[in-house]
Amino acid sequence: MAPVVKRNLYSVKIATYKAAMVKKTEPAPARVRRAANVAAAARTSRKRAAQGNAAGAREAPYHHGALRDALLEAAERVLERDGLPGLTLRAVAREAGVSHAAPTHHFGDLAGLLSELAAIGFRQFNAAMAKAGPADRSPETGIARAKAYVGYALAHPGLYGLMFRTERLDMKRPALDQAASASFTELVGAVGASRHEPISEQAMSLDQAAAIARAWCLVHGFTMLLLDGRLSNILRRLPDGTDAETLLDAMLRAPVGRL
Repeated sequence: MAPVVKRNLYSVKIATYKAAMVKKTEPAPARVRRAANVAAAARTSRKRAAQGNAAGAREAPYHHGALRDALLEAAERVLERDGLPGLTLRAVAREAGVSHAAPTHHFGDLAGLLSELAAIGFRQFNAAMAKAGPADRSPETGIARAKAYVGYALAHPGLYGLMFRTERLDMKRPALDQAASASFTELVGAVGASRHEPISEQAMSLDQAAAIARAWCLVHGFTMLLLDGRLSNILRRLPDGTDAETLLDAMLRAPVGRL
């Protein structure tokens, strides 16, 4: 084994010697060019590393599916702050602090983003209804659910408005279709419970449909007028201490058909 080691060491020494001789015999201009090329390559490498670190820092807060959720949260903030006209893909990207291409990658287009955001609104809305009480025959539960309906809209006016802007939404997207359908199912169930009868969503009588539409129009219409400030003319004429919730309660307790 010793002779092999000696040969290897000898080969290394010879290679080192030859390299040193090449450097000595290399013309000065060539050495300068080679040094400049090495320095330029080093600068390029450092620049690329810095860019990579910066990009990594921007993406660092979001891992895997978290970026999608962050974009939806950013979209809701933009919607509530700037309204639907201000909600664009670029505005959402700026709000989330990511590349302007990120929303397109996750949602395809603005309609896709709006639809997924509306689906979140319907899920939150349905949860608020469920928290107010089950869809049973109790009049008090029905009033509590109606107040929860209005309360959600007041807390999330931009999102609530988006939920009913069907011309801006893709209702075929599974998330939105499921959430919106669940909301309608709850409405049908609540009206059926108040009438002491089951109501089929696929085949209902005219009287049943009228009862559903009446209940929905009453609460939704009240909500929209309240959000638009159109009830202020009525509210300011009421006795001191009377607010919108008191007015809604009186409306819900009034006999059906009484004007």
